[in-house]
Amino acid sequence: MAIIGGRRAFAAYATTISVRATAAFSVYPSLSPGATGPAVVRPLGQTTVFPHQRTIASNFAMSSTSSDADTKVDIASNISLVRQRMEDAMSSNDRPAGSVRLVAVSKTKPLELLQAAYESGQRYFGENYAQELMAKSTEMPDDVSWHFIGPLQSNKAAPLVKTVGLDKLACIETVSTLKLSAKLNRAVETLNEDTEEKKKLGIYLQVNTSGEESKSGLTPGGEVSDLAKQITEECAWLSIDGLMTIGAPGDYSCFDSLVQCREEVATVLGKEPKDLELSMGMSGDFEVAIAKGATSVRVGSTIFGERDYSNLKK
Repeated sequence: MAIIGGRRAFAAYATTISVRATAAFSVYPSLSPGATGPAVVRPLGQTTVFPHQRTIASNFAMSSTSSDADTKVDIASNISLVRQRMEDAMSSNDRPAGSVRLVAVSKTKPLELLQAAYESGQRYFGENYAQELMAKSTEMPDDVSWHFIGPLQSNKAAPLVKTVGLDKLACIETVSTLKLSAKLNRAVETLNEDTEEKKKLGIYLQVNTSGEESKSGLTPGGEVSDLAKQITEECAWLSIDGLMTIGAPGDYSCFDSLVQCREEVATVLGKEPKDLELSMGMSGDFEVAIAKGATSVRVGSTIFGERDYSNLKK
């Protein structure tokens, strides 16, 4: 499916795709301050695409087209299964139902699969590449909440914030430097200059709980608390809503480390730990993460199938 004119294609797609829609599903509401519940689905209309968005979208279209494997993925069944596993994990660990958000990680996946997930009730999507998120955000319905979960270069901060907008860009989960924070803060401040309703951008502090050189993030301990304090003092348009980690596969102590970091950051910010989210757990370990206290899990391949990076152009 071509990216440009995606809304019109979406309408046609919705009438032809064979998806086993689940009769009853729960849309996990945002746990961020100010959210009052699930987003209201608005009618799909024709998208206005500006010149710079055409360039972004066309580049993305060339690098993320449907493959035979993609078309065979039963998105509705996969999402239903993941949600059931989440509910079971919450129940067995005395967590309230609906207390953990499912972020569907759709990086490198074609728009058709995101649309199928949307039709199955999914509203939170995670993307790793700024260009890809900017392209998809102009084609998906406006009530989708986007989480950016990949490395973000400081020079991409302003275009990302401006293109996606504060109504749809729910969170940047990978903040670990004051430089990036300042760029994001300035972008939000600029965007707010033209609106009556001023909004902040939610961020998570990324922590490298495994200590692996291949992973980004702050070192657990004082480094996390210090940055939280600096951002609070110097970046008025950013809201520290939680912490995020990737962790090492099979090393569940990484989850415990993030919980401890939350305690320390909460003290610095004068908040209760429960007021800060924990984004941890992916396809292979999200149930363990829920048992350890995760409030947001990032699940990709279990929903969308394995990824093919061979044609990706970042």
